[in-house]
Amino acid sequence: MMLPVSTAYEQHGRIQQKQRTRQALVDAARDFVARGLAPTVEEAAADAGISRATAYRYFPSQSALLAAAHPETGTASLLPKNPPDDPEQRVALVVEVFTKLIVDTEAQQRTMLRLSLCTDDDERGSLPLRQGRAIAWLTEALEPAREVLGDDGVSRTAIAIRSATGIEALIWLTDIAQLSRRHAVEIMRSNAKAICSAAMAEARDPH
Repeated sequence: MMLPVSTAYEQHGRIQQKQRTRQALVDAARDFVARGLAPTVEEAAADAGISRATAYRYFPSQSALLAAAHPETGTASLLPKNPPDDPEQRVALVVEVFTKLIVDTEAQQRTMLRLSLCTDDDERGSLPLRQGRAIAWLTEALEPAREVLGDDGVSRTAIAIRSATGIEALIWLTDIAQLSRRHAVEIMRSNAKAICSAAMAEARDPH
């Protein structure tokens, strides 16, 4: 799948060729990340057979390259077409897709987590795990509950579910608790369901 053209340089001239060049750089970076490595722009360019100067026209920094190479980049929604109106069902659907994505791209996710913990403050904010994509997907799933939960309730519930379902939770459940990935996913999905149900029940009957 071609990535969208995003920079001023890419919006003029041979756009399709530039899209292919950008995709080649992203694919090269993803190969590195899948091996647990964090490629520089120069390393991705060399691997893709693209000149260093050209690569920097697309990605001025390593963090920009890694953000584009993240598996979740460009995914606007995890809901299916014609999703249900019930917020708990919607959350379950999103969490099912999200946890599968985390497991399927675990090597990349682990690399991105390590970078988000080790990178200096100036670069850290632009890394994928700091962009809140999963929060946006969960917020969309909870949208029908906004009248019940309120804006703050939707935000807190989305954050709580994300804290129980991302790569951080998977690492704890598999590396520390020594669970299988299948069991870890079952627990993450169960926790997400419990958090959502509890938030809805409390909002409907605060006492």
